[in-house]
Amino acid sequence: MRISRRILATAATAAVLLPLSACGSGDDSSSGNASGKVQGDITFQTWNLRANFKSYFEGVISDFEKQYPGTHVKWVDQPAEGYADKLSAQAAGGTLPDVVNVSPDLAAPLAKAGLALDLDKDKAAAKYQAEYLPGAWASSQMPGLSGTYAFPWYLNTGPLFYNKALFKEAGLNPDQPPKTYAELFKDGLEIAKRTDGKVATLANVPTIEDFGRYGVQLMNKQGTAFAFNDAKGIELLSTYKELYDAKALDPQALTATPESSGQKFLTGAVAMNPGSALDLKNFKTQAPSLYKNIGITDQITSTGHVNMYVQNIMVNAQSKQKPAAVAFAHFVTDAKNQMAFAKQVAIFPSTKGSLDDPYFTEEDGTDETRVRVAAAKSLQTAVNYTPVLFSDQMKTALRNEVAKALQGKESPKEALDNAVKACDQLLQQG
Repeated sequence: MRISRRILATAATAAVLLPLSACGSGDDSSSGNASGKVQGDITFQTWNLRANFKSYFEGVISDFEKQYPGTHVKWVDQPAEGYADKLSAQAAGGTLPDVVNVSPDLAAPLAKAGLALDLDKDKAAAKYQAEYLPGAWASSQMPGLSGTYAFPWYLNTGPLFYNKALFKEAGLNPDQPPKTYAELFKDGLEIAKRTDGKVATLANVPTIEDFGRYGVQLMNKQGTAFAFNDAKGIELLSTYKELYDAKALDPQALTATPESSGQKFLTGAVAMNPGSALDLKNFKTQAPSLYKNIGITDQITSTGHVNMYVQNIMVNAQSKQKPAAVAFAHFVTDAKNQMAFAKQVAIFPSTKGSLDDPYFTEEDGTDETRVRVAAAKSLQTAVNYTPVLFSDQMKTALRNEVAKALQGKESPKEALDNAVKACDQLLQQG
């Protein structure tokens, strides 16, 4: 399945994201001082985590309170649906929690509004920067703003799965999957030709992450306008149009969801699909014949850097208990607690050195460890290609224009020009 932020969070829970929050409002300083004694009451709010990870988080809270006598953490768990709306309502109503788990795109408007603590300016928080992977720390840096606005939490990425049997039936070497975009597109057209269009190679239209992996410049350097309608972006979409016409791209890709794409792969209607170690377990139980023929290869990228998905923990700049909020946000995301969480669910720590642990470097002969080791290695230099300012509305605008191009209603250039125009308008409105 495609590893979207929603799928990423599903790796840890049934939720779309994993928020951590706490009640509190107070001074108006967005870079206020979090130094001082760590004490007081904070509320730790998660999003649909209690059912699966109750004992883990209760343990983290207990350890924190023991380390910092005089603190008390109240844990509140919210249902999965509507988190972004909940967060917006809290921000507007002055009830934004002290500590909030956000994806970078959710942190961006809060940072612009002065509600996210700038960790680089706060001495109590800035001292922890060296503990995290540079790419993870940078994931909460916002174009147009100086500073970093959340602690990195967990990361995820995954390989590209392919069906060896389908490759073999199409006359391709099942042990030599495509390694470059040129090879991917060539193999896709060949599989479609050999199967009379019955087997597609891909099940998803290109997203902003795909443009990033292809080497397209997504935004200008100032972060004030989008730029994915350049020559390389048009080239990628033009190729997808060719794949779509040849049925090398699944005809239902225009309306595909991660679930439907995964189902296409399970049933043998699609030859390749991105995924994670979690998918291997599904293949074993739901499609044993596919599992016997499963091939695993690296993400295809023109940049040399795979895409990573990241979840972060933000501190409310107006919290009444900044020292406790910063201390708790760091505690949840430190190396020890991230490693413990990663061993309960297929995610990866954002802390330096953690990915060098034998758990992420040593294989035991199983496909699960093979995927985990490969993913951990790639994360050392991975990039979050989704611009922090790229909202859900912008994703929809891009998807709609891509669909028009694939259907021949617009040229690839017209579609991307219109998508950039729509996204720029949304950017200005934000």
